[in-house]
Amino acid sequence: MFKALIANQLEHLFIQAKMIKLRLKRFGKKREVSFRLVACNSTSRRDGRPLQELGFYNPRTKETRLDTEALRLRLSQGAQPTDAVRSLLEKGGLLEKSVRSAEIVGKAKQEQARKAEAKKVTNKPSSESAEAEG
Repeated sequence: MFKALIANQLEHLFIQAKMIKLRLKRFGKKREVSFRLVACNSTSRRDGRPLQELGFYNPRTKETRLDTEALRLRLSQGAQPTDAVRSLLEKGGLLEKSVRSAEIVGKAKQEQARKAEAKKVTNKPSSESAEAEG
């Protein structure tokens, strides 16, 4: 009975940890925005009540304060950082910089678009470009 109760509680904690996101919570005046780095449930609103505040980021002055112990604990529990938080953690040295598959796909699409644009520009006859200008 007791083992089943403990197993149930551990399972609940594991499920809860899987659903935790590390994200930025906006605060401050209009046009003078700052962000708090928070741990919250993945289904909660951006500015909703967080589970824990883990740091601070001011994009205007590039000031960053991180609670490294709490961040390491949350990451070890399986919390998933958003892209913006991931870049802050990489700059702070808490995560290793890694290239994600979405970045590879996005860069490949950008390169294809550049090649297609360059091909369009080089294939235009000079008479059409003169008519467009004049």
